[in-house]
Amino acid sequence: MQIALITVGDEILSGDTVNTNAAWLGKQLTERGVSVERVLVVPDRVADIARVVNESLADHDAVIVTGGLGPTHDDMTMEGVAAAVGVPVEENTDAVEWIEAHSDYSNADLVSGTTHLPKGSRMLPNEVGVAPGAEIEGIYVLPGVPEEMKAMFERVADEFDGGPHFREDVPADEPESALIDRFEELQERFDVKVGSYPGDHVRVTIEGTDEDEVQRAADWLRDRVERPE
Repeated sequence: MQIALITVGDEILSGDTVNTNAAWLGKQLTERGVSVERVLVVPDRVADIARVVNESLADHDAVIVTGGLGPTHDDMTMEGVAAAVGVPVEENTDAVEWIEAHSDYSNADLVSGTTHLPKGSRMLPNEVGVAPGAEIEGIYVLPGVPEEMKAMFERVADEFDGGPHFREDVPADEPESALIDRFEELQERFDVKVGSYPGDHVRVTIEGTDEDEVQRAADWLRDRVERPE
């Protein structure tokens, strides 16, 4: 299963807010064996959201969009997603009923637009906040507030399943460039994916769908690299 992640928000593009949602979702999906193929950030503009969502859905099994939910002037995500699939936004009765049954709000208390979702979409309840999310044609629309996004994702997490996924980390106290030949040999010997990330030392990740194969590959590399003290 291949996924695209789209974050909506001018504040992300300007650097005022760090895109922690994409990092968290990427980790959750990867651990489920799902391949995150693309991470994009778009401004709070309906046309940009619609275009990027449409393009991403054409190339991926599903798209997760975060941010820009609610009734304020710059919350354009629902309109953008609706435009991407060619439907209007309208008041969603499931959203109204959920909010009235599970919060201190009544529909009359809400700012106009709070419960407006793309026509025909499935409402995703917001157990931490107010503004609901939605799913339509493989597009999952989640809040931008991290606590709300995480809670909503947990409700639909089982819909993202790429099969078993295993990973081993191998620290190496050598320059990344010096390890290239061993990475090449490792991938010739074992059916695994290898990544390397420099820092105080190089962190090598070995990933695959066969737990024994990943373990054998990690043991092989550990015997052939200098370890950090």
